[in-house]
Amino acid sequence: MIDFNEKKAFICDMDGVIYHGNRILPGVREFTHWLQANRKEYLFLTNNSSKTPRELAQKLDRMGLDVPEEHFYTSALATAKFLQKQAPGCSAYVIGEAGLFNALYDAGITMNEVDPDYVIVGEGSTYTLETITRATNLVLNGAILIGANSDVSGPLENGIAPACRALCAPIEMAAGVKAYFCGKPNPLMMRTGLNLLNAHSADAVMIGDRMDTDVITGLESGMDTVLVMSGISTRETVRQYGYRPSMILDGVGDIVRLAESGASGGDGGDGGKGRDEG
Repeated sequence: MIDFNEKKAFICDMDGVIYHGNRILPGVREFTHWLQANRKEYLFLTNNSSKTPRELAQKLDRMGLDVPEEHFYTSALATAKFLQKQAPGCSAYVIGEAGLFNALYDAGITMNEVDPDYVIVGEGSTYTLETITRATNLVLNGAILIGANSDVSGPLENGIAPACRALCAPIEMAAGVKAYFCGKPNPLMMRTGLNLLNAHSADAVMIGDRMDTDVITGLESGMDTVLVMSGISTRETVRQYGYRPSMILDGVGDIVRLAESGASGGDGGDGGKGRDEG
């Protein structure tokens, strides 16, 4: 049972929850307005490493949503923070986009294509046979393989796209190693998110569209969890897992409806879709 009015903080995934590609999802405007009007602490926590917080804020602005950049935290930032603590001043060979490069530069990590300490992989159009061949050989020569996140795929407007874990797989197989992934469901990312909101897990809700990253991360962090059906997951795929979200909703707009009606969802207040499977 979740009383959304009583919750102080909301951590929300983006791809498949807020938008698909460049298309905003139903109910998102109402949800963000409700968060802001009720002075909820909130953070958009995304495993996508390709964009910076400023770019994400600008993307939402183009969709008509005013969300300041301090409300975003990405797997690129989580990766940079992890490496900054593990090996200050290290170097890396990076496959990814601006969001990942900027986060690493800001953390004092230098780029190195010859003898790096790390090979770091994120999503991006720079992924080619040439880059994964170079990455494989650098790993064979001693570089540690890091993935920005463990998502296998991500939603598009008309399908899915391979995500970071799928892109790491050829390097793992060719080099005979396993990557370490810094994004969800790594608890380090969730702890950082809660710290940024100055919130306790009992007072926070994790909202996402994936059982294997969003729900498990929130659950293992002691948070209530909401799985929305607007992205990757379906009611059939939920049954494949040995754990359940606190609630299953069609989209984030249902949170506003439940909050305004005073329903907690525990008695089927989500339209009969919450507790019979959650």
